Amino acid sequence: MISEFESLGLDEKILRSIEKLGFETPTPIQQQAIPALLAGRDLMGQAQTGTGKTAAFVLPLLQRLERGTCVQALILAPTRELAIQVTKAAAQMAQDKAIRVMTVYGGQAYNLQIRQLKQGVDVVVGTTGRVMDLIRKNLLDISQVHYLVLDEADEMLEMGFLEDVESILKGIPAGRQTALFSATLPKEIRRLADQYLRDPLEITIESKQRTVSETDQRYCLLRQDNKPAALVNLLEMEDISGALIFTRTRASAQNLADDLKSRGYAAEALHGDMDQTKREKVLGAFRKHLINIVVATDVAARGLDIQGLSHVFNYDAPNDAEDYLHRVGRTGRAGGKGIAITFFTPRERGLLKDIESYTRQAMTALPMPSKENVIDRREERFMEKLLEALNTTATNRDRELVARLAEFPFAVEEIAAAAIKLARGAEKEIALPAAPEVARVDSREFSPKKRGYPKAGMTDTPHSFKKKEHRKGQRREEGMVRLQMNLGSADGIHPNDVVGAIAGETGIPSRSIGKIDIFDRHAFVDVSEQHSSHILHASDGKYKLRGKAVRLKLAAKS
Repeated sequence: MISEFESLGLDEKILRSIEKLGFETPTPIQQQAIPALLAGRDLMGQAQTGTGKTAAFVLPLLQRLERGTCVQALILAPTRELAIQVTKAAAQMAQDKAIRVMTVYGGQAYNLQIRQLKQGVDVVVGTTGRVMDLIRKNLLDISQVHYLVLDEADEMLEMGFLEDVESILKGIPAGRQTALFSATLPKEIRRLADQYLRDPLEITIESKQRTVSETDQRYCLLRQDNKPAALVNLLEMEDISGALIFTRTRASAQNLADDLKSRGYAAEALHGDMDQTKREKVLGAFRKHLINIVVATDVAARGLDIQGLSHVFNYDAPNDAEDYLHRVGRTGRAGGKGIAITFFTPRERGLLKDIESYTRQAMTALPMPSKENVIDRREERFMEKLLEALNTTATNRDRELVARLAEFPFAVEEIAAAAIKLARGAEKEIALPAAPEVARVDSREFSPKKRGYPKAGMTDTPHSFKKKEHRKGQRREEGMVRLQMNLGSADGIHPNDVVGAIAGETGIPSRSIGKIDIFDRHAFVDVSEQHSSHILHASDGKYKLRGKAVRLKLAAKS
């Protein structure tokens, strides 16, 4: 009821907007944050996505602003998707006020953003990179901003954007009101809050549950090179109405989507190398059921509301348990059943245990389907379609064709077998694993009647890794690999640039990047061994740092 929002101190215009949007009862974070922000207090809120935090900071902002001649409020978000989402929500909530809200993000034409800024805007919602660009070009004046929001601050930290955030904070008047929201509060975020927030009210909203109860969580333990075969065979085994497949990098998302399309699947990629028009086209095709598989990176999928997902596949395991929860929570919604399948390599067994401990739920082991399993499933599906056709009245022309075929000197069984072969002629070639398995799946354990996977042992052999030899004086912690970058101090780069470039472009967590040594014409950077191949694959000139293409290679041993 509207009176519950009214009791929080919101005025008549805001209440009218709330009523039009169908809001009835404020969420816990709205109940605590709105009165504090209306009173002018700084705030640090710990809350997950889906708790109503956007309205918690937008509603007080709108009430405290009046249309003016300069930018009065700035909302920073880690990704373009979240920035667009916040802008749409703010525009809806501002429908009974004359407040002008705009979004700025990388990939969008500068001319459009410059024109909007010149026409006048009250609230800017943007990603840190584009906001910094506009400030440097003297196109965005933040000297009059008195309301600042940092949304999903931990994600900005993870992507290496914290230095940019601090640069922006230093350009805003000290008397501003600041609201910081984050799903987690690591020490770097707390340091930021201690330095830039004034006596903030701290709010923590506990998640009521750590996983979606309607999601069936399964896992496959297999080698990296067996993932492609496992995925395409699972796509055949499962009844999929809509699937979101997560990969670690932009390049792997595009490559996997291309591979699936070449096999006849209606799949598209979603990643940061695509412009906004292409991204919206992909999402539109999914919503219209023109495609049923989207392959995405974590960053690209963040903030997206993709409905109708029967499956989530973690083709590359998430970085940690919280990322896992964020991914699999996209299926099993609105009372429907959902299935989440995660691929773990032998070296990721510890992560599997961490996730099970965090979610308080055990995952079910799912051996890789064999060729026989896939054949059985295809035959089951074909029989279902054939029986459905037999229950449908045939046309006279169909019967006439059967009578004509019966005149030939072939048995009825031979004619039927030839018709089946013709009908199934377009079936895809069955994907085979890249190397022999330790334990084979017995095809007899999977039958059309069983509707499940056989219970079998682990389906792969762990890799063997040689201990790395390190140069004297360059000893690294165990599990790290040293890479050489083609840029150095002469190119104007700093350690934070290296972290931001690698983490932001490859999707790996910044904590997987270790010691950085920058020289005049090159730099050395230690990275987690488990991420090194992905970093090398993605860092071959496909993205830029300080306007120059980034190229990484394994550092020479000595």
